[in-house]
Amino acid sequence: MSATRNLILVLGDQLDPDSAAFDGFDPKRDVVWMAEVAEESTHVESSRPRIALFLAAMRHFRDALRLAKRTVDYTELDAAGNAGTLAGELKRAIARRKPERLVLTEAGDWRVARALEAAAEAAGVALEVRTDRHFFSTIDDFRAHAVGRKQLRLEFYYRELRRKHGVLLDAEGGPEGGEWNYDHDNRGSFGRGGPGKLPAPVSFPPDAITREVLALVARRFPKHPGRLEAFDWAVTPEDARRALKDFIQHRLADFGQYQDAMWSAEPWLYHSRLAAAMNLKLIAPREVVRAAEEAYRAKRVPLASAEGFIRQILGWREYVRGVYWMHMPGYLDRNALKATGDLPAFYWTGDCEMACLKAAIGQTLELGYAHHIQRLMVTGLYALMLGVDPKQVHAWYLAVYVDAVEWVELPNTIGMSQYADGGVMASKPYVATGKYIQRMGNHCAGCRFDPAQSTGAEACPFTTLYWDFLLRHERLLAANQRMALQVKNLARLDAATRTQIRAQADALRARGGFPAPAVAADELGLR
Repeated sequence: MSATRNLILVLGDQLDPDSAAFDGFDPKRDVVWMAEVAEESTHVESSRPRIALFLAAMRHFRDALRLAKRTVDYTELDAAGNAGTLAGELKRAIARRKPERLVLTEAGDWRVARALEAAAEAAGVALEVRTDRHFFSTIDDFRAHAVGRKQLRLEFYYRELRRKHGVLLDAEGGPEGGEWNYDHDNRGSFGRGGPGKLPAPVSFPPDAITREVLALVARRFPKHPGRLEAFDWAVTPEDARRALKDFIQHRLADFGQYQDAMWSAEPWLYHSRLAAAMNLKLIAPREVVRAAEEAYRAKRVPLASAEGFIRQILGWREYVRGVYWMHMPGYLDRNALKATGDLPAFYWTGDCEMACLKAAIGQTLELGYAHHIQRLMVTGLYALMLGVDPKQVHAWYLAVYVDAVEWVELPNTIGMSQYADGGVMASKPYVATGKYIQRMGNHCAGCRFDPAQSTGAEACPFTTLYWDFLLRHERLLAANQRMALQVKNLARLDAATRTQIRAQADALRARGGFPAPAVAADELGLR
């Protein structure tokens, strides 16, 4: 095999034909390298829908590159001699291709970036790492923004990026409509009547390539969590653009008002299903933001909906990436609340009496998806208040969601969800009783637990753990201005009630997060 000038390394979340790694590509002398390896599915026990999405999208991208007359050195998961790791497969590719240089667009995972750097160094081949143009901002942009700031906050970076990229600005360069943020308009719930008839999102029935991947994943990872029967994700740029068009036409108008709402057996509601496509680079965030802004300017959607959606992409997505690269690798080990508990076993099975958790986890295992409030204020909230080791929570989120790439998942989990970073990502821990979940959806109506009660056999575990969380961390939280009112409410609890709450919370932990069976409540002293 003849020597190669550049070996272009393309990872499973870099499926962008316009990536900087392809700049100056010479079809006669350059080769694209891609590899499916078991390590990327087993360093956390990745769910089968997540594995299938990555592999299906990678194989479609491989075929598109070959159709464009680019040589692709591609190793499939079951190929003979597969080393099982990216570093091992890269070593084999270097031996085959003898490249003068390796070229890589910035990786989205610290572990992967370091492994590839080490493999290149061991082989004595130069590795050129190029800036990822997929994002609105660079890692260096965020570091420059952070200089001199005592605290990092999304809102300030979001405004900076709006101005820089001219997004949703009026003729004078100010925020469209006079306000930068319309979050106050975007906290609606459906009420007792529910959402009514919802527009079904566009479907992507698996083609021959995806069906082959689904069979491979079922065969190779039979004991991994998650199910494959309902697999229906965009795996090509064409799919992603169809998903974007469908969302803009049918759901964006109501996305703003109902983005935080939940409803039984309605996994999609008014959400876009575009996060996975963007995180795998099947579609550019600029295209998505532009489509949302154009819909607003054409008077097809309200400003609050367009702004709320754009803030998630131009704001939150850029912000969490900046936090990740600024604080890694130590960010992974942060544990400001000193939580050491184990993740409840039902997070891997969905076998749980609490209706909201059962629905969110069951949906996650079936589809590889749950929207941001289900993640933050149901699964994440329960783990936070129970006192689960944040590394275990991180491993679960990274494993089960199809859109999970570490640069975006880790800060959302360690920082936003578990407050393990002590306030780097968010200004306070997001904690609430079961009454928040009752207000935002209908799960409590079909649940044996009462969100208004904190003790006793019918007490909602969320409510018990909320008060216990405030009691356990009272001194720390009292120093946080945004938590002052919640901490002040502790004064309402007399000594006996505090003792009962603590005892019931401790009993929950002793049972691995499972509530006491109703029939055993008398024996456990909860009635």
